[in-house]
Amino acid sequence: MNRVLRSALGAVLLLGLALPATAQTTQGAAPPYEGDLLRLAEILGALHYIRPLCGAAEATRWRDEMAGLLDVEAPSGDRRGQLIAAFNNGYESYKQVYRTCTPSAELASQRYLETGAKLSRDIAARYGSN
Repeated sequence: MNRVLRSALGAVLLLGLALPATAQTTQGAAPPYEGDLLRLAEILGALHYIRPLCGAAEATRWRDEMAGLLDVEAPSGDRRGQLIAAFNNGYESYKQVYRTCTPSAELASQRYLETGAKLSRDIAARYGSN
């Protein structure tokens, strides 16, 4: 199940978020999915820290997913900074709490995989190009 969730999250991030320009921004305004995208960036940051801590052979997987998200979105300076800050916040929040893998870290990892995959699918289904 973990492998399926990771694959779904990765595939949706790299392929499904190719949003049409009209949905992305209107005259510099944030797109309607901005809150969801910030949450997804935070989840990717948390996964980037916690998955390798718990033994997953994914040293750069989640940072690479974030880089893919930034490539697809091609956000402006401020918006790019906000997305990166959300990723870093997710990473740092888990780095401050977990030094070793614990059952609660494993549970958090699993929940973030599930939540991230669902959020990615929802964003792509609602705002993605057909």
